Amino acid sequence: MTSVPHWLTWARKVQAIAQVGLTFAENDYDRARYAELHELAIEMFATQTGADQGTVSAWFAIQPGYATPKVDVRGACFCAGKLLLVRERSDGGWCLPGGWADVGDVPSLAAEREVAEEAGYECKAQKVIGVFDANRHGEPLSAYHGYKLIFKCEISGGDGKPNHETDGVDFFSRAEIATLPLSTPRSSLEQLLECFAHLDDPTRATVFD
Repeated sequence: MTSVPHWLTWARKVQAIAQVGLTFAENDYDRARYAELHELAIEMFATQTGADQGTVSAWFAIQPGYATPKVDVRGACFCAGKLLLVRERSDGGWCLPGGWADVGDVPSLAAEREVAEEAGYECKAQKVIGVFDANRHGEPLSAYHGYKLIFKCEISGGDGKPNHETDGVDFFSRAEIATLPLSTPRSSLEQLLECFAHLDDPTRATVFD
C-alpha cells in the first residue's frame, strides 16, 4: 500500500475544511477565515507540485459545496486469459480503461462506457472486483482524494480502438503485465493482479479498503 505524503494529506484536509466552511459560513468573519484557509491550501499544493496557483485554484473549483472524494471507475475485461489495457497518451503508461464518473452516472454503466470510449469494446459489468482508496494504491491522484471502483466486465462486441486519451489497446497476460510501464495513478500492479485473482476464482469476494 502506497504511503500518501504528509503534506498531501494535510493540504487536502485544509482545503476540505475551507470548502465546507465557505459553503456553510453564516457571517463575514467566518467566511474570511475560511477563505484564508482556502488560499493556504492552494499555496501548499502549488509549492509542493510546481503547479501555478491559478491551476490549483481551478482544481478546487470543480466541485463546490461539501467536500467529498471523487469516484474513478475502471472496467476489467478478459479474453483468452489476458486482461484488456489501454495506453494513456498523457504518460505512456498502461492501465485499465476508465476515468472519473460523471454526475448522474450509474457506476457500472459508467465503467462500461469508459471501456467503449477508451478501448473500443462493448462490455457488460458482472461484479465489483474492488473498492479502493485510490490515493493509497499507486500514485496519488493529483489534488484529489478519490475512490476507485473496479468492475469485472464481459466483452460483448466491438474491436480494439483507442481514442483521444489513449494511443494503444491490447490484451496482456499476468506475466506480461509485470513488465509493462503502468500508469500507476490509474491502475497499480496490485489492482491488476487482483483482477486476475477474480478471473481465477469467480467466487472471490470483493476487496475493499
